[in-house]
Amino acid sequence: MKDFKKHILITGGAGFIGSHVVRLFVNKYPDYCIYNLDKLTYAGNLANLKDLEDKPNYRFIKADIVDGEHMLNLFAEHKFDGVIHLAAESHVDRSIANPMEFIMTNIVGTVNLLNAAKFHWQNDHSGKLFFHISTDEVYGSLGEEGFFTEETSYDPHSPYSASKASSDHLVRAYHDTFGLPMVISNCSNNYGPNQFPEKLIPLFINNIRNNKPLPVYGKGENVRDWLYVVDHANAIDIIYHKGRIGETYNIGGNNEWKNIDLIRVLCSVMDEKLKRPAGTSEKLITFVKDRAGHDLRYAIDSGKLQRELDWTPSLQFEQGVSLTVDWYLNNQDWLDEVTSGEYLKYYEEQYVKR
Repeated sequence: MKDFKKHILITGGAGFIGSHVVRLFVNKYPDYCIYNLDKLTYAGNLANLKDLEDKPNYRFIKADIVDGEHMLNLFAEHKFDGVIHLAAESHVDRSIANPMEFIMTNIVGTVNLLNAAKFHWQNDHSGKLFFHISTDEVYGSLGEEGFFTEETSYDPHSPYSASKASSDHLVRAYHDTFGLPMVISNCSNNYGPNQFPEKLIPLFINNIRNNKPLPVYGKGENVRDWLYVVDHANAIDIIYHKGRIGETYNIGGNNEWKNIDLIRVLCSVMDEKLKRPAGTSEKLITFVKDRAGHDLRYAIDSGKLQRELDWTPSLQFEQGVSLTVDWYLNNQDWLDEVTSGEYLKYYEEQYVKR
């Protein structure tokens, strides 16, 4: 068997962001062995990585990070040099319906990985890194002005963001208490290919394609900063290799949009690509009861990442949306497959019954 320079564990690698990170690392670093660990819940899909199945430096492990003993055994077996921890429950609506699932995966699961890394790296930290991927939602909500920086105080408002905030604090505590080498990144809303259609952009692409209502919370006034997933994967690569131990880096797309404005752009793009009369898709917009604890505005200042590590987002939103819509329209079999079963039940519960 080939000797690899590094053995890197990527958790949640069959999910949306994780699959893009796994693909980047497998293809860019043939001298690294990349282990993709995923529980394969509703949002994890190995079809996202079919192009990697025969790569000599790619391994898949089906496992649940909530199983602490299994995590310890995997570290012992594979001698991981690094962890890129993306595995998480991440949808706010689901966290409101079932907070405990988020507590277990996002907090207990993270601690299990930290304990495994701490135990197996305790005698030698050289070349080791625990990279925890988090969210801008831990910072709470902004007014009409200002940006989240790495110094912004935490103020989570949903079970999801509270569970991620807790995991962030625990990663820092293991660094401060045990010397565990770590970095954290907090990112804004991601979009792009392979995203599970509970999230706004793929949900609305699918609904427009099928002439279904577009459920908009409240008046659609909430503002989000949108980051193309390939740009996020590139930032993770740069931070993993060049980031300073113990530091936090914010990753944003410099693309702030009110939800209703973003949706109108998406409707226009879909009308054009589906060759429908302009304005057709906008007629599907349906305003629904606002989400509980719905944060008004998120906006990321990624200046530290740009200054220190020379990263910048590569796409403006309109270009990224066009590429994203093309991907979903060209991969309708993938979309049809993931929108069956549990997804349909979820959609009924979240939107139709309001």
